[in-house]
Order: sequence, then C-alpha cells, then structure tokens
Amino acid sequence: MVTRTSHPFRMLAVAAATLTLTACGAVIDGKAGHGEEQPGTTVPSIADVSTLDDPRSWQGAVDINLPDPKIRPVDADPTPQLPATVTDAQGTEVTVTDASRILALDIYGTLSQTVFELGLGDNIVGRDVSSSYPEIDDRPLVTQNGHELNAEAILELNPSVLITDTSLGPWNVVLQVRDAGIPVVVVDGDRDFENLASLTQEVADALGVPEQGKQLGARIAQEADAVRAQIAEVAPRDVTGQLRTIFLYVRGQANVYYMFGKGSGADALVSAVGGYDVSSEIGWDGMKPVNDEGLIKAQPDVVVMMSKGLESVGGVDGLLEQFPALAQTPAGENERVIAMDDAQILSFGPRTADVLNALAVAFYAPDSLPAEDRL
Repeated sequence: MVTRTSHPFRMLAVAAATLTLTACGAVIDGKAGHGEEQPGTTVPSIADVSTLDDPRSWQGAVDINLPDPKIRPVDADPTPQLPATVTDAQGTEVTVTDASRILALDIYGTLSQTVFELGLGDNIVGRDVSSSYPEIDDRPLVTQNGHELNAEAILELNPSVLITDTSLGPWNVVLQVRDAGIPVVVVDGDRDFENLASLTQEVADALGVPEQGKQLGARIAQEADAVRAQIAEVAPRDVTGQLRTIFLYVRGQANVYYMFGKGSGADALVSAVGGYDVSSEIGWDGMKPVNDEGLIKAQPDVVVMMSKGLESVGGVDGLLEQFPALAQTPAGENERVIAMDDAQILSFGPRTADVLNALAVAFYAPDSLPAEDRL
C-alpha cells in the first residue's frame, strides 16, 4: 500500500493541526480569526485596478479575509451512479454504495465546498471548522479544539461515506471510522495548481458523479488560468523586478516559526501571482524552522503568512520583535506583510481564482483594498 504523507505542507499540517488553533486561542467556528460577523474583504479584480508604479515602494501590511464563497453547483440535482469503486490516494480500494450522508473533511474546507459545487451539498451531514458559509453553517461540527477530528461526533452522524485527506488528525480517528464499516476515501493531500482538476475528480468519482467532476474540474482550472493571465499583464516579467517573497508559518504562543520553501505549495502560489519565490534561490526545500540567518539571506520584499499566525505574534510589530533580522530586510523596513485567512490562503480548489486575485491585488494594488484591511 502506498501512503502519501511526505508532502512538506501536509506533514506540517498533521503535526501542527492542534497547534494551529490552540496556540492562537480556540476557534469555535470558522471564519478563522476574523469574527463571525465580519463580511469579508471586498477585493476588486486585478484587471480593474490601477497598479503601483513601484510595488516595492508600498509601506504597510494588509490582512485579507475573503467573503463567503458563492456556491455554483455544476448540476442542481445529480444522481450518483453507485456503487462506485475507487483506489484512493493511499492505494486502498474503496467501494461507496451510498452517497446520501456525506462527510468531506480537510484543513481548509476545500473538500466540502467541492461536494457542494458538484451538486451534492444537501447530502453533507457535518462539517469541519474551516467549512463555514451559509449553505453549510447549519451542519454540526465534527472537529474540536480547532482541527482535531472527533470520532464520537463523526460516528453519531452515521455517515455513509467519509472523504478526507491527511491534513486532519489524529489519524487513528480516521481508522476508527473505517473500522466501524464506513467507507473512507483518502484523496490527494497536495494543494497546488497541478491537481486542481484531478483532486476534484477524485471526490466526484468516489461519490458516483464523474461527469460532474469533469465539468467542475475544468471550470476551476479555467477560472484560475484566466486570473493568472490577468496577473501576467501587471506583474513584472523580468525576474529582477519581481517582488522577493517568503511564506512564513507562525504560531507564536507555541513557538512555531517555519519558512515554507520549494515544494510546499506556497512556492507555487507565490510564483502564480508573479512574485519571486526566494526559497528556490536559497535552497530552502519543504519547510524548515526559520532563523535570522535565513531571513537575512532571503532579503524579502514581501512576507506572506496566515492571518492567525500574524495575530499570534501580536501583529507586524510583534513579528519584527520576534525576528529583529527581518527589520534588516526590505520587507521589514516597509512592514510589507500580506496576511490572508488561514482557511483560504493555501486552499486551492474551488476558491483558487479568488485567492490568486486577492493576493495579486495585495502585491500590486494594495491601496485598492478597504482601509480597514490595511494595517
């Protein structure tokens, strides 16, 4: 059996699933760190804004929390063709005979939204903490202390199928669900541009709606490509003009400080918005504890991170206090930090186009963002 757990970000997600929220204060519900009543950041299209003449000249941080996603099912009432037998990402053959009570759980809420977009949202019986939008808010949580799977909560819902990846833990809960006779399909845990369509197809195949999966996967990829084309019109084409960018994963109260590097998924995101991913230049593979030496060597123009991470160190001032060397870089001097909601920034999936657009605006037209989201 092939067990795919080596992807750098997935490994960190499993190890830090509890730290993610206990270190920053427990999140009872979604909308991580922004409060339940926040409407979200209004982000214009990168194609419709005036970009800065010199993006390096901008001073100040931004914190983006995208509004609730707009659910657009590719089929209003699909009929699953069951039984469906699939070989999941871990090499396990799984047969799904009933898609009437679905649980789709991962660290970003990507899988549950995918089920909704396939047209089977009414069949979802529970949710993870990152799945929080009007269509799913009335479903009971099956995670506790943030991203910990709760076996009792899952089994109480009597799901007919569980679709998950390796981003949530503890893993023995997943095994317990499988031992209870519930089909468990483990899909690809990678989140990048290479598997936008294939990950969608894995979910669709398991639920017996392969044609809807093809449609949705194609739509997600096309929308992402369209935004990337718009970004290409405004992003510097010469590498010397691109913003040197690093991605930090921070959980201050738990003393967790990582820089995400090549192959983490963050590098693909930075490149997609026209930034220069410094990790490749300095040989920073996967994720490693960050230190002053690495920051000085990187000399970033921009630091990208998760909103809860920035909050956990007390904002930009706290980040600079924790890493005085950062103040010796262009990003530190200009306090050029771009934060985005934890459940959004590396989610890929159906929200990929929105995430790309928001980051591009933060890179090249931050003055177009609402004043309340500029720190």
